[in-house]
Amino acid sequence: MKKTPVLFICTGNSVRSQMAESLMRQFGGEWFEPHSAGTNPAGLHRYTRQVLSEIGISTEGQESKHLDVYQNTEFDYVIPLCEVAAISCPNFPGKNRRINWYIDDPIRVIGSEERRVIAFRITRNILKDKILRFIREKSSVQTPPPAE
Repeated sequence: MKKTPVLFICTGNSVRSQMAESLMRQFGGEWFEPHSAGTNPAGLHRYTRQVLSEIGISTEGQESKHLDVYQNTEFDYVIPLCEVAAISCPNFPGKNRRINWYIDDPIRVIGSEERRVIAFRITRNILKDKILRFIREKSSVQTPPPAE
């Protein structure tokens, strides 16, 4: 079965888009082929790794990538996670559908480490809810893989 390619985009490809890619792979990997990129890649943030690990999701092998990596790639869905990414997002080949999910960047939260980690958890939970809803809506037109 061909998986549906999805690209998540944010500015740094260090938090939101990385979380979305990991969550989609964990919960929708049977139906979707998730990717992520940024307009100005900044490296995977340590709190991103931490809060995903807390719910049993590994970021092993993931790295920040620039949008240019995918300039010739066809996606069924392109999902900018912030306004800057949406404005900077190039047109990709094929008939992809763009869906804007503007989510506040937890990197902007100031204060104690505890407060900052909480912001990352909130972002993770928002993305998890959106990803699960997306999977339910978009995978219903596909036949689930046979049970093994």
